[in-house]
Amino acid sequence: MFDYEHLNKAFRLLLNGAKLIGIHKAKFYRRKDGLAMGPGAFLSALEFSSGTKAEIVGKPSKDFFLSSISEFDVLPEECVMIGDDANDDIQGAFNAGFQGILVKTGKYRENSEQLLSKKLLLLADNFTQAVDYLLLNN
Repeated sequence: MFDYEHLNKAFRLLLNGAKLIGIHKAKFYRRKDGLAMGPGAFLSALEFSSGTKAEIVGKPSKDFFLSSISEFDVLPEECVMIGDDANDDIQGAFNAGFQGILVKTGKYRENSEQLLSKKLLLLADNFTQAVDYLLLNN
């Protein structure tokens, strides 16, 4: 169960030296009933209140993206992230040197691509269109 008391308990643990580790720092995610707040807001609250910095082991961490290609003989700029979240999927990939294709499905928010630091390879209607684009332009 998640509530204020549990959040405050985590805050007190951090004040006593515990490490703050987050699986990801997403702003929101999609549930069956619509968008819902993601863990990013709660991690940010704990960071702010405790004065600690969370170690993010998933998206949008640069290390997360680089670890995905560490076994292969490829450079980051040769890799493409296909995702539906402009910040966590695409901007995270851009920060690691990847290219990006944003798909207008799932968590996609209208015009979210305008906040990106680099130009997308493609703004695709769906995953199939993204893959077809890569196959045609390889």
